[in-house]
Amino acid sequence: MGNRGLLLLLAVAAGVSVANLYYAQPLAARMAGDLGVLPESIGAPLVATQVGYALGMILLVPLGDSRERRGTIVVTLAAAVPALLAVASARSVPLLTVSCLAVGVASSVPQMILPFAVDLAPPAERGRVVVLVMSGLLTGILLSRTASGALGAVLGWRAVFVCAAVLMALLAGVLRLALPRREPSGTITYGALLRSLAEVTRTQPVLRRRAIVGALGMGSFSVFWSMLSFELARQGYGSATAGLFGVVGVAGIVAGPLAARFATGEHPARLNAAALVAVAVSFGVMWLGATSLLVLGLGVVLLDAGAQASHLTNQTVIFGLAPELRSRLNALYMVAYFAGGALGTAVASVAWSFGEWPAVCATGAAFALLGLLPLAGGARRAGQRRDAQRESPTSTR
Repeated sequence: MGNRGLLLLLAVAAGVSVANLYYAQPLAARMAGDLGVLPESIGAPLVATQVGYALGMILLVPLGDSRERRGTIVVTLAAAVPALLAVASARSVPLLTVSCLAVGVASSVPQMILPFAVDLAPPAERGRVVVLVMSGLLTGILLSRTASGALGAVLGWRAVFVCAAVLMALLAGVLRLALPRREPSGTITYGALLRSLAEVTRTQPVLRRRAIVGALGMGSFSVFWSMLSFELARQGYGSATAGLFGVVGVAGIVAGPLAARFATGEHPARLNAAALVAVAVSFGVMWLGATSLLVLGLGVVLLDAGAQASHLTNQTVIFGLAPELRSRLNALYMVAYFAGGALGTAVASVAWSFGEWPAVCATGAAFALLGLLPLAGGARRAGQRRDAQRESPTSTR
């Protein structure tokens, strides 16, 4: 299989494996009813999934800088199988929460795949490779909601996670056969690898700034998707309708080529700023047009396009910092990114309990607008220097 074929396979694998994190979102109201709890009680398992993903980022993804990468990917995929089956069999919110935490940890595979894919391409193609793999990942995020909503409406929410477990077992086998071995550029013990994360964070100011921007963008994204099913249920719609919004959101993936073009240019922060403003505006649209599925759909397109453009820009920038640190840079960025998502989900649950949909929309817009502050701070510190000079690649360990 040539590089192009491998990259396409990796894009599909990223999308299929990341879907595990999002199957529960359109099913949240159905899960609450089945377990006999209030809607806000399901916020804990939803948050646990993203917290687990952040733990996987910090504990497993850095292994790509010190261990053979194909084997790490395959073993982690295999570990997702029992975790998903545990979710399917959970009979209480505490058991569901623990199981979702395990699913999150085992679903860190997409962030192992991304550095693997970047290493297969020359530096000039870095932006396009990031966009290709991330387009697969983002498609998986969005269509996972559609698939789980539709399947959950027919077979029940537990069947969704059984099917996901089977899919992970099959994917692990395919990648074991298709991917080449990829040895790291150096050797380092696991303890030293984890300790080096603090030094990487300290010496990479661009990473720190981009991580904050990414966290707030993901927080805004999660505010909407974690509470959508409750708003639609309030209007009398079921999980299938909530899932259909995932299909609508796929239209936002057109932002990917735009991000690839400008993220490696002179002013990537401008694309971030425009994208975050679009996200904030989308919440205004969805607040004012909450009773219209058409208007909600338009808001979702704007939300997803903005969130994806900002995220892809961040990742393209950090992958240009230091090739020998790519797994660790990605791990640190993604820890912040999904910690922001967990925070957004938690805050959204509180906002819903206080003011339902208007409060949720105000919260989502606030997260997006706060994401502009690190960009403004970076511009002030840089003075009149160009973004390309300010964010030029370094090789600091």
